[in-house]
Amino acid sequence: MSSLFVKVYRFYRDGFAAMTVGRTLWKIIFIKLFIMFAVLKLFFFPDFLSTRFDSDEQRSQYVLEQITREP
Repeated sequence: MSSLFVKVYRFYRDGFAAMTVGRTLWKIIFIKLFIMFAVLKLFFFPDFLSTRFDSDEQRSQYVLEQITREP
């Protein structure tokens, strides 16, 4: 069973080592993921609870009310 993992590892290692265009594409993918999750989060998902409530107790009470209220 471990020889299967070794073969798979070597397959990917050799494939990534031989890439030229692929490395550039992977860099583009990682840059886009960083923009999506880090930068856009700052603008579209502000920290709602810390701006409206002063203490952790108030935050937890608000969350509990929102989760348990009837629709």
